[in-house]
Amino acid sequence: MPTSSTFVSSVLERLNHLAPVSARPMFGGHGLYVEGVMFALIADERIYLKADGENQPFFVEAGSRPFIYDRKEKPMVMSYYLLPIDIYENLDELKVWLDSAVEAALRNQAKKKPKSKLAK
Repeated sequence: MPTSSTFVSSVLERLNHLAPVSARPMFGGHGLYVEGVMFALIADERIYLKADGENQPFFVEAGSRPFIYDRKEKPMVMSYYLLPIDIYENLDELKVWLDSAVEAALRNQAKKKPKSKLAK
């Protein structure tokens, strides 16, 4: 089920209390960005935050579960974890989760940057 623009707008309004968040449509959902870095996605009216080896245990311990989609009838597990509603409703806790996801996205982006070649 595609995500409604009303839901995306309400999420942006909430998250913009904490950081300058923008959204871009993608595959029936939306990517959420801070300063051009995707740190979360919205799919089926749910928010999933970027995880990596550093923050994934925190998300799992809190009872969060990964975003999974079917690709050619095979489940694909993504490195994004569901944001629990009780965290979403508490701005202080939401800030902690949001910062964690942005940091994971930045670490992931740093890994992908090609190393520059030294001039000879």
